[in-house]
Amino acid sequence: MKALLALEDGRIFNGRSFTGHGEAWGEAVFNTSMTGYQEIVTDPSYSGQMVTMTCPLIGNYGVNHDDVESGKIHARALLVKEYQGYPSNFRSRMSLGEYLSGQGVLGVEDFDTRALVRHIRKSGALRAFVSTTDLDPASCVARARKVPSMKGRDMTGSVTTTQPFLWRDGQPFFLNDGDLKAQMDQWRADDPRPFVTLLDFGVKYNILRHLDRVGIKTLILPADTDAETVMELKPDGVFLSNGPGDPEPVTNAIETVKRLLGFAPMFGICLGHQILGLALGGTTHKMKFGHRGGNQPVKNLITGRVEITSQNHGFALDMDSLTGKEMELTHINLNDDTVEGFRNTELRVMAVQYHPEASPGPLDATYMFDEFLDMIRL
Repeated sequence: MKALLALEDGRIFNGRSFTGHGEAWGEAVFNTSMTGYQEIVTDPSYSGQMVTMTCPLIGNYGVNHDDVESGKIHARALLVKEYQGYPSNFRSRMSLGEYLSGQGVLGVEDFDTRALVRHIRKSGALRAFVSTTDLDPASCVARARKVPSMKGRDMTGSVTTTQPFLWRDGQPFFLNDGDLKAQMDQWRADDPRPFVTLLDFGVKYNILRHLDRVGIKTLILPADTDAETVMELKPDGVFLSNGPGDPEPVTNAIETVKRLLGFAPMFGICLGHQILGLALGGTTHKMKFGHRGGNQPVKNLITGRVEITSQNHGFALDMDSLTGKEMELTHINLNDDTVEGFRNTELRVMAVQYHPEASPGPLDATYMFDEFLDMIRL
């Protein structure tokens, strides 16, 4: 059935829905990964966004029960050039269209994704509206202009867990409403591995898988958890997860991180990287169209090596704001020289803007989890 995509600047694209009738709105962005559409749509960092895939054929290997990065789809819509509704893969359990429609998420194909991506690269990420029921261009443009801007929005509350949970046997294990500290004391007695508390701003499951891989047990806490609660649990380290939206309005988390500086080794990824930078006195800005895809080149300034990384962010730390604060710049993006990582050895903190856990993407940077474990053991 026909679908109409409208951008806030008046640009219109015609396409067809492969998930039935529906409407969606959000920020229109693009991802340059050639595979991994299931991981992309279930990444909480895409909350409030409609994702355009630059790879022209999407859906050919279907969807399975293992390659999810959260408990549900977070992308507002998936926009593709050509959808394959008859997947062929031994792991496939359903088609991508069935997966999207089962959660009420719109999938649109048969429109010029190349033109859309070139337009976003020129004009920047734009608010957008797509519909199968309202096909009037003027109406859809007007509705696109009513979509809230991503800048200035704290979106962590819509994606964070509402209840603490452990990562156990490859899946979340939610705790009861009893004494959290008593439960953690018992857990630590039963399992001698290093214990980390993770502030959940929209964590991807593969971060938890990698922490488990290197021998770290993780307690995932809601984003609004205060510093006193974390300190009372006496973790061996603190982890700040990825997540959606603008980091500057996440003031409660920034204040919590400020109070936790120096308390225990700390590692931040993506939004967690930005929040940590803000807590240390840095500033951030909204990028023109961000970094999203599995082929982003990053230079490690410590080793001199270039890593191909997976990324998904629309905000970045300001390079100049990191100077004079005893922070060491550790990684830069080779496409635009933006900040990709920093550390402060005195405070025992490290952070990277990209996703070392990948999913989807290359595994060049998984060593970061080993470095975090090394920092904990020092």
